[in-house]
Amino acid sequence: MVPTDRKLARAAERNQRLEAQNRMRLANETGDERFMAARDQGPQKRFTRDYVDRRFMVGEYLMFAVFAFLIVSLTLSRFPAVQVYITFALWILVALVAVDAFIMSRGLKKGLIARFGSVERGVTYYGIMRGLQFRKLRLPKPQVRRGEDPR
Repeated sequence: MVPTDRKLARAAERNQRLEAQNRMRLANETGDERFMAARDQGPQKRFTRDYVDRRFMVGEYLMFAVFAFLIVSLTLSRFPAVQVYITFALWILVALVAVDAFIMSRGLKKGLIARFGSVERGVTYYGIMRGLQFRKLRLPKPQVRRGEDPR
């Protein structure tokens, strides 16, 4: 079973890998679960994605706020009183993100139990992590609009 032409075998293997990557990329854009990564497959993960994508979450904008915090704190380093307020505002934002994630996870658990009867291990963490990502950069791509009911 050893190939006689190693160059041809390497090229064939590379082509297979590229095909699989293209199928996975297309599946991430269209929502086709057959070719998604294993971490994204399953009815509970699909429900979780739709549940998170239909909501507005404060965590989506956390990175923008941290970036702004860094710029402002570097430019206003001569004013320690202003930095105290900015740092306090950042901690308030982090607390809001944590509260929002907690509220979302509770609602997600209730929805999963109502629809599926139980919650698979890691599904709520999957939802929280998805909620912390920019909506435009989420993979698989969101299949529902904000405010729509999850499928």
